[in-house]
Amino acid sequence: MAQRVIRTLVDDVTGEESEEIGTHTILIDGAGVEIDLTPGSHDQLMDALRPFLHADGARRVRGGSATPAGKGKSRPIATGARRDAAQIREWAKENGFEVNDRGRVPAPVREAYDKARG
Repeated sequence: MAQRVIRTLVDDVTGEESEEIGTHTILIDGAGVEIDLTPGSHDQLMDALRPFLHADGARRVRGGSATPAGKGKSRPIATGARRDAAQIREWAKENGFEVNDRGRVPAPVREAYDKARG
């Protein structure tokens, strides 16, 4: 028996079907979402974020590479979290927190670490 699979790409915001859908990862304070957007919806998102991304005190971080819309999944931009994870784990263990040796450091542990550092 033959099967035919039809894949429909849909913009998560507008519900519009399009072959130009791109998957984008948005990370803020270590939490994130993946969202599928047409180029138009992506432009709207970037327009809304522009004042924050280009603020005088904003600093650009790099880590991962983005893929053009419609060409696959984009990768998140690292916020330094991976680089600091070993330090945070060491501090957490010394201060009575339970943390795994691998994987994501829980947000409450990161918050306690940031608070302790002032």
